[in-house]
Amino acid sequence: QVQLVESGGGLVQPGGSLRLSCAASRNIFSINVMSWYRQAPGKQRELVASIIISGGNTNYADSVKGRFTITRDGAKNTVYLQMNSLKPEDTAVYSCKALVVAGIVHEYWGQGTQVTVSS
Repeated sequence: QVQLVESGGGLVQPGGSLRLSCAASRNIFSINVMSWYRQAPGKQRELVASIIISGGNTNYADSVKGRFTITRDGAKNTVYLQMNSLKPEDTAVYSCKALVVAGIVHEYWGQGTQVTVSS
């Protein structure tokens, strides 16, 4: 089992920055992949960024490349999403997911955090 707790969301003006945190209840190096997803009202959930924990390889949606950065901190069992140059279309609920492959694939989700980009 993995419990995930997101934090760091809020209201920010266009062009501003936020850093989201996703704290895991166990050593993140026991997790294969951690990802950030987002869902805006009336839209499907989309993958924003992911990181392979062991090697640090990252992947980003085209819409956030060059603006968002996903990182991990093993000492704090936390994955971060640094979001810069925010746009109104980045407004969504952002959720963290952990993927654990142990014979079968296990998925764990956090509760989500609201990000609103508005002037």
